[in-house]
Amino acid sequence: MTKTLPKAWLACGAATMVLLLGVGRGMAAEAALAAKAKKALIVTGEDIGAHRWRETAPAVKELLAKDARLEVTVVTDLKFLCSPELKQYDVVVLHFKNADAKTPGPAAHKNLAEYVRGGGGLVLLHFACGAFQEWPEFVQIAGRVWDPKLRGHDPYGKFQVDIADPDHPIVKGLKPFETQDELYTCLDGQPPIKLLATAVSKVDQKTYPMAFVLECGKGRVFHCVLGHDLKAFAAPEVGELLRRGTSWAAVLPPTAQP
Repeated sequence: MTKTLPKAWLACGAATMVLLLGVGRGMAAEAALAAKAKKALIVTGEDIGAHRWRETAPAVKELLAKDARLEVTVVTDLKFLCSPELKQYDVVVLHFKNADAKTPGPAAHKNLAEYVRGGGGLVLLHFACGAFQEWPEFVQIAGRVWDPKLRGHDPYGKFQVDIADPDHPIVKGLKPFETQDELYTCLDGQPPIKLLATAVSKVDQKTYPMAFVLECGKGRVFHCVLGHDLKAFAAPEVGELLRRGTSWAAVLPPTAQP
C-alpha cells in the first residue's frame, strides 16, 4: 500500500533537496577553487631602515589574498631560499634587500636560479631590485637591478604611473593612475624585458620603468619597483597591478578583483 505524504512534508522535502543540492554545488565549487589555487610565498624579513617590511609585508599579503586563487604564505628568514621546499610554491615574491652578502648566500642564489629556470614564478617588489648585489647573475633573473652608481630615486611624493603596453593581460583595462611613492631611477641591465608601466621623473623629465616582465628559462618574472611604504599601496591600482602580476607569474589568467 502506497502512503501519500502530506503536501507540507513534500514541500519541505523539496526545499531541503534544493538546499542540499545548493550546498553540494557550493562545496564542489570551493573544492574546485582550492584544487586550482596556486601557492604564493612572500620572502621578507630584512631591508634598509627606510623600508618598514614589518608593516608592508602584511599589506602585500592582504592585497594578494584578495585573489582567492592565491594561497599566500610569508616567511621572514631569507635562508628559506636555500631550502628544497621552495619548489613547493608556484610563485615567490621577493620583498627584501639583503644587507649581508653572506645571507642567504650562494646556496640561495643557486636554488633560486634553478627554481625560476625550472618553471617557478618570481615577483620582485620595490627594493628587491637591490638584493643580491654580490651575485652578478641576478640581473638575468630580475631583468633590471639597482645600480648604486646611478641616482636612486626622485624625492618621495606623488607621481603618475602610465600604462606602457595596454594589451598585456597584467595591465589590460588599467588606466594611468597617481600614487605616492619613490620613483626609482636606479635600474640597470641588458636582458630583454617587456615594459608594462612607466613614470616620468620630475627631476630629469626622463621616463623610467615601474613594472615589467620577462621570461627566464621556463619561469615567468614580474618586476615592480613600487611599494615604498603603506601609503604607496593605498592606490587601488597598485594592489591590482601586484595581484595581476603575481597571478601571471604563477601561470594564472590575470583577472580584476573587487
